[in-house]
Amino acid sequence: MGAANRPHLMPFSALPGWTQADHRAALQAFRRSCKVMMREPFRKRSRFGGQRGDWRAACRAAMHTPDSRPAARAFFERHFLPVTLQRPGRPSGLFTGYYEPEAEGALKPDATYRFPLLARPADLVAFTPAEARIAGTRYGRRVNGRPVPYFTRREIESGALKDRGLEIVWLKSPADAFFIQVQGSGRIRLREGGVLRLSYAAKSGRPYTPIGRILVERGEIPKERMSMQAIRSWLARHPDKARELLWRNESYVFFRVVELPDPRLGAFGAQGVQLAPMVSLAVDWRYWAYGSPVWLDTRVPDTDGAGERPFRRLMVAQDTGSAIRGAVRGDIYFGFGEVAGRRAGRMRAPGFMAVLLPTRLARRLAGGSRNRTNFSPAR
Repeated sequence: MGAANRPHLMPFSALPGWTQADHRAALQAFRRSCKVMMREPFRKRSRFGGQRGDWRAACRAAMHTPDSRPAARAFFERHFLPVTLQRPGRPSGLFTGYYEPEAEGALKPDATYRFPLLARPADLVAFTPAEARIAGTRYGRRVNGRPVPYFTRREIESGALKDRGLEIVWLKSPADAFFIQVQGSGRIRLREGGVLRLSYAAKSGRPYTPIGRILVERGEIPKERMSMQAIRSWLARHPDKARELLWRNESYVFFRVVELPDPRLGAFGAQGVQLAPMVSLAVDWRYWAYGSPVWLDTRVPDTDGAGERPFRRLMVAQDTGSAIRGAVRGDIYFGFGEVAGRRAGRMRAPGFMAVLLPTRLARRLAGGSRNRTNFSPAR
């Protein structure tokens, strides 16, 4: 591992706002992650995540740590060391937001409810490494024994999966269906009564293309005004062009119906634990292990939808996403509902990110305790 790409140790005192923050919610989220981490070996190898054994002592200690503010802080300082890949004084990371959308739906289609959300098809499979090289993708289907990419969004919405009985629920608009797919979960208020909770089941393996970027490149929406709300507004004003634009994003997400153990929390993330608003973070799993505590120093939109405020908080990596790529990249889970949607849709800011790793793992990755940086992030 080259020195330029090696994590650098830093003291907790260099994390702006660390001593003033309340770490109890992060401790509770870390406990939920530990139940998954200690159940089985890590299924995905991340570059800086280590192995299950590296996390065992911290997880055991977390289960016996009181839920008090001083105890939570002392726990993290005793069992972890912060590491960063960023340069001193340069808040170079990119942080965005996501949430759990709500939409109206029905269990049976009619003239109003015409756009379905689908369950995972049986022929969607994960390829072997050899098959992935042939198909050019990690997921797809086998045709006469040969691996091929799965159907595109256009093909699926044009009937490629028709008559398979995959429809879970039907929505009023393709935009509602699209944004629930982008977010990876959703709450559907049923015409028949009640709420259906949907969680991510699988994705097609086709490339993800941000339609917001296309609208900016076309000059339809200025870059500085780009947000989820701006995209929705454009789709509503251009119903004749909307479907064609959505089809530019070939990626397609499938769902499953879930009963959530804790109604105060969100849907299940990629790690398999319920997401906590403003505590759970989506990261690039190729670099960081699910369950890693992450300190963020960035800015988030205000609840009134106008200004923004500093955000310095300990979060836990519990999810991922197709657009979350890079070692200094995060997607903040804002929760569910209209306010969460407004904030998540406007969230896009640089910032600083330090990942808390178990002490021995952190020192091993940093090449010894001497590989330390005196970091003071720019305000």
